[in-house]
Amino acid sequence: MKFSNRPISILILACVYLAVGSIGFVFHIRDLRHPDGFSIELTELLAVIAGVFMLRGRNWARWLALAWMAFHVALSAFGVLRELAVHSLIFVAIAWILFRPDATRYFRGAQVV
Repeated sequence: MKFSNRPISILILACVYLAVGSIGFVFHIRDLRHPDGFSIELTELLAVIAGVFMLRGRNWARWLALAWMAFHVALSAFGVLRELAVHSLIFVAIAWILFRPDATRYFRGAQVV
């Protein structure tokens, strides 16, 4: 699918994933000294991968993006209720953006006549 057919919502969401993943990766690089450091960095890298491949229109990337956020919702379940609520709302918003009809056409690679 051509660049001009990419929904603006997908462009913005992919850029958010790229930014969050990149900034998180740099911020958490010092955590590599800790036992959980590698898994934290891997999580941040997955956000970058999701962002890059959402821009390229790969269907699996939207599922990765949704799974990435679902993982954060699950982690929030062990913390403060407010954090769980916020992550849950973000998850719903991301799911709505990724599965709207225009996004589905984009990720399926359908040509608009």
